Amino acid sequence: MEVKLLDLIPQHEKIKDEIHRAVDQVFNSQQFILGPSVDRFEKSMESYYGVEHAVGTASGSDAILLSLMALGIGPGDEVITTPYTFFSTVSSIVRVGATPVFADIDPRTFNIDPEKAASAFSERTKAVIVVHLFGQSVEMDQFTEIAAERGVFIVEDACQSIGALYHGKRCGMFGDVGCFSFFPSKNLGGPGDGGMVITDSSDIADRIRALRMHGEEEKYKHKYVGINSRLDALQAAVLEVKLRYLEEWNRARRLNASRYEKAFSGLRGITPPFIEEYNESTFNQYVIRTPRRDEMRAYLTDKGIGTAIYYPVPLHCQECFSFLGWERGRLPESERAADETLALPVYPELGIQKQNYVIKTITEFLDKRSL
Repeated sequence: MEVKLLDLIPQHEKIKDEIHRAVDQVFNSQQFILGPSVDRFEKSMESYYGVEHAVGTASGSDAILLSLMALGIGPGDEVITTPYTFFSTVSSIVRVGATPVFADIDPRTFNIDPEKAASAFSERTKAVIVVHLFGQSVEMDQFTEIAAERGVFIVEDACQSIGALYHGKRCGMFGDVGCFSFFPSKNLGGPGDGGMVITDSSDIADRIRALRMHGEEEKYKHKYVGINSRLDALQAAVLEVKLRYLEEWNRARRLNASRYEKAFSGLRGITPPFIEEYNESTFNQYVIRTPRRDEMRAYLTDKGIGTAIYYPVPLHCQECFSFLGWERGRLPESERAADETLALPVYPELGIQKQNYVIKTITEFLDKRSL
């Protein structure tokens, strides 16, 4: 049996007629850059999140970059964040001329540890980027308290956690800005790159709207040196359709995760994801921990089961960031997670038969190796 890590075709088959109608409307209008479809999707996201402003961008990476630009973060500033995350979380800090300062993760949740982040503050700290990794919220109460005491901005990298809840409130609503990605593999994925920033600040939203248009507030009049980062109308039209199904798909992912949890609980040699009782994860990835990660992955691959490793090289160990002076060994939990974690199939349309095959194969692997 073949089980892909992610199969987007079954999802598309169910809604393709709606998608095609939405795309046809854009082609019939010939308005491909911003325009009505982007406006509608931005308003839908404002309604879904209950925020004042949602601003579409060309990618989740640009959503973070534009947020830092809009907050005025630049040379001489420090931004605290996690090394166990996607590259753009940290590259965005470097691109605005600021200095990333890393704080290690909680080994249970893989999210940035609030106490370790607090100890990383200096008089140069201007912001914290918290990453709601794999679909589970960071401990936001602690971070909002720290930020209020220190007078710094909070940027929420919610690119993997659209719809996730922390004490009943959606991720992305706690900080000064919340950033999202609509990369095709995300829970809400478009047919290409796309992103968004949400905020309750009119000033921040206005700056991001200008910055995504080369810093232009009115045609040919540039207040800032911005970039070209607009959400395409075709992307917005597709995402507007898919947003209606997001909660259904997130529930299906949680159901699949609960089946894994029941099957893996008590097994030696594997640690399923730990979800805080007050969190509702969206399981953008279902990530287990095992000391024989590479061996298990090879076994699953041989049996036709797709897996992925997020992230095999923590960002403080990346060659391009060597100038920051961080050495291997300084952030042990991030490094251990990079060596031991493995993502399993969890997409909504996975189905019981395929999921049982994944569970059976992992159980066989563990039994053969008597872990």
